[in-house]
Amino acid sequence: MGLISAAVPSYAASHPDQLLQHHEQAAEFFAGSEDRHTNNWAVLACTSRFWFNYRHIANTLAIYRNIKRLGIPDSNIILMLADDVACNSRNIFPATVYANPKRQLDLYGDSVEVDYSGYEVTVENFLRTLTGHGGNEFLKFQDNEELSAFDVADAVEQMWEKRRYNRLLFMIDTCQANTMYSQFYSPNIIATGSSELGENSLSHDSDYDIGVAIIDSFTHFVLGYLEDMNKTSQLNLQQLFDAYDPAVIRSNAGVSTHLSPKSPRELLLTDFFGGVARVEVSSTSSPDGDASATGWRPEKVSVTREEPRHRQFKVLHDHMPTTLEGLARPDSGLQAVGILFGVLVLVGAGSFVYFHRH
Repeated sequence: MGLISAAVPSYAASHPDQLLQHHEQAAEFFAGSEDRHTNNWAVLACTSRFWFNYRHIANTLAIYRNIKRLGIPDSNIILMLADDVACNSRNIFPATVYANPKRQLDLYGDSVEVDYSGYEVTVENFLRTLTGHGGNEFLKFQDNEELSAFDVADAVEQMWEKRRYNRLLFMIDTCQANTMYSQFYSPNIIATGSSELGENSLSHDSDYDIGVAIIDSFTHFVLGYLEDMNKTSQLNLQQLFDAYDPAVIRSNAGVSTHLSPKSPRELLLTDFFGGVARVEVSSTSSPDGDASATGWRPEKVSVTREEPRHRQFKVLHDHMPTTLEGLARPDSGLQAVGILFGVLVLVGAGSFVYFHRH
């Protein structure tokens, strides 16, 4: 995100109404939604271990790649990977992680910055996000520790009391995922999960050369939205939730909005998954002196958000439906998954937390 500085010389003094109008237009444009905030953070945690959980690492890295593409810098991302499948001796494509059988995009490239790895990924180091096997109001952490719905709810409440988030999206993909947000009591939370009580969350694609499932279905479904978004996307949370289809996800994804004064329709996906654009208007004089003498006028100035650089290969298949309608169709070929987003928190097979602050 760049800093845009506009010189406003003597023309501004003689046309204050027009200047105010342009200031308001710029403010409205860069607000992106009614919920104006200045900072987005993401915590992505994959706490599953072992080669057969390859897809959980792929889930996490695929989300990591997309939020970076949408503008959240590495300095605002904490990435936790409990296992290094890229360097596993059974990986016939060493030092790589893929999320589709075509292997078009290596998710474990040079730009990946892992903050916590291996046994550093613990409940103590990061209580708010994890991935593992889900049960009724608990999650397994590396098949060793359990994190309960009460633990997560109390941790989020401490975050709220310490002003560590302004708004939280909790998205969890794991078995019986929806039970993990049943104990929340803090304000400004929207929660969604991949499966209800008694349900499993399922994997999606498998790669027969690698020999394991390489992505989960719910993650695959969410990526269908993220892959087709840019930084100026106007897709809102409600559009994502409305597209949930048990025939596609193969489990009953849930949504809880009773703790949020704002409806999902008022919140953009980029409010959580994207970076925040900043604009600063300076009143200093231009080096050319009087702008009116050079023909400069505010109405000739237009400001746009930076578009993403050239599109790389997508994580998903080329035939992956990219419209809301396409994603919701039972015949679109999708199957199932496990995740959690907080301030945006994601917990489950791949788990992620996103903080946005004023």
